[in-house]
Amino acid sequence: MPTLLDIAKINGALGGLGDLLDEAARPVPEVNGQYIGADGQPKTAGMVGDARTIPGIQYRTLVRTALPTASFRDANAGATSSQSTFENRLVECFILNPRWECDKAIADACVDGPQAYIAEEANAILRAALMTLGKQFYYGREATNNGNGDAKGHPGLIDAYDSTNMVVDAGGTTASTGSSCWAVKFGPQDVSWVLGGDGKLAVDDVRIESIVDPNDSTKRFTAYVQELLAWAGLQVKSRNCIGRIKKLTADSTKGLTDARLGALVALFPTGWRPDAFFASRRSLEQLRASRTATNATGAEAPTPTSFEGIPIIPTDSILNTESLSL
Repeated sequence: MPTLLDIAKINGALGGLGDLLDEAARPVPEVNGQYIGADGQPKTAGMVGDARTIPGIQYRTLVRTALPTASFRDANAGATSSQSTFENRLVECFILNPRWECDKAIADACVDGPQAYIAEEANAILRAALMTLGKQFYYGREATNNGNGDAKGHPGLIDAYDSTNMVVDAGGTTASTGSSCWAVKFGPQDVSWVLGGDGKLAVDDVRIESIVDPNDSTKRFTAYVQELLAWAGLQVKSRNCIGRIKKLTADSTKGLTDARLGALVALFPTGWRPDAFFASRRSLEQLRASRTATNATGAEAPTPTSFEGIPIIPTDSILNTESLSL
């Protein structure tokens, strides 16, 4: 199952930047499932980061919101007919277009040459773009949430999940210390990234331009300029494919625990077992501290890596300063 970054490499849009892309993507597991494990080594979590391409920038998809009913009947008696209930949803891709500019004289004076400087900036622009996608994955268009959702970007999990039936409330009360743990099932019928324009995710060639001095609009200087362009979107095709633990705070007993993870998994209907949990590093430490170590040496419990076989993936894209009203 391809990820968003696999598609970019297959399309050849990144030219010789494939290795840089792998490096830049490490701290953004939502994008391609790569993350740093408890042992400090890179890990990959199965199906996480599923992606697809579309020729345009939007499409409509039918989402079944209720199954038909089925019942027994008496002999020589009829049965009541029924049908599924569907909802027509629009999935859209939005323009992600970061760019960088650098004084040509500065880059040319780099001890390793301008190409080395440009490569470092290419890495930085890729990392910035992927970190933006990581935050947008959760916070979507919730621009009021500490500015980490972008109202000009695609909707995220917070916009799409069933906040009545697929949520566990940890009950934290300390404002500005809130966080969430998300359980996600990836796949074509569940959660997947969408790249519009036939998988557009491209870093263009470096060009030389005369740009305006940011400190004095009456002055100009020559600079290297480079941009990344992508049409990015997120599909959530079922109300049963995402769940959330909310109001995980710094309050005593209001952090992440096995009991709350179990309660979250129990909300998923049969057939929709999540592929991964995503949580902040603070929440992961709360979970570790809540566990009792049982070993001969009396050592502390290790940092958790899974719950009932489901990977727990640490991410910096989930805040520890969420509003409790979110």
